[in-house]
Amino acid sequence: MIKQAAVYTGKAKTVYATDDPELFVMEYRDDATAFNGVKKAALDRKGKVNNYFNAHVMQVLEHQGIKTHFVKLLSDNESLVKKLDMIKVECVIRNVVAGGISKRLGIEEGMVLPEPTFEFFLKDDALGDPIINESHIHVFKWATDAEVTELKRKTFLVNDILKAWFATAGLTLVDFKLEFGRHHGELLLGDEFTLDGCRVWDAVTQEKFDKDRFRRDLGNVIEFYEAAAKRLGINIPE
Repeated sequence: MIKQAAVYTGKAKTVYATDDPELFVMEYRDDATAFNGVKKAALDRKGKVNNYFNAHVMQVLEHQGIKTHFVKLLSDNESLVKKLDMIKVECVIRNVVAGGISKRLGIEEGMVLPEPTFEFFLKDDALGDPIINESHIHVFKWATDAEVTELKRKTFLVNDILKAWFATAGLTLVDFKLEFGRHHGELLLGDEFTLDGCRVWDAVTQEKFDKDRFRRDLGNVIEFYEAAAKRLGINIPE
């Protein structure tokens, strides 16, 4: 497998083609962004921490029957992944009120929801990733009706798996987003699952272990990422 030219550069990752048309190299950079790229910084070790964190989570999910695009770690900052035809929607689960839903609905952060709440968002940075519904997805053909059903089923299942796992580490999985793509007719979990794309709080103190530490200038961002990883039994080499 030979790494070739970059095919996509996002806010914190770069994706490279390889000599195998079925495989990509995903590089996790040390870049941190918030508020749709308005706030930016470089945080030492961030790419490495996210790469190892994602690899472990993806393997946990694979073990539980959730198929993903992850193949293997290549280096501290790179992973080998399957090439997907990405679906243009983000799947969000909320277990506790925080962030966008708090502002949008005027509900105080910290309210534990009586059941996990699902939302769809259009993946479009230029538009600020607006919230959408199933009718939008159907009318604009971003996914088939059968795919919508499967997206929701898989996202709720991921929530069940990860919420229980995080709870054993004294952590509350507040919310998260997932992205999926098509691979030879099958929906696979793509992109990443890191502390950049979810909210995780201490179950007792509600101390934040996620990207809100960067968004809200709470400091020690990577130290808390590493602390969460350690609690979950994720080994990140020195």
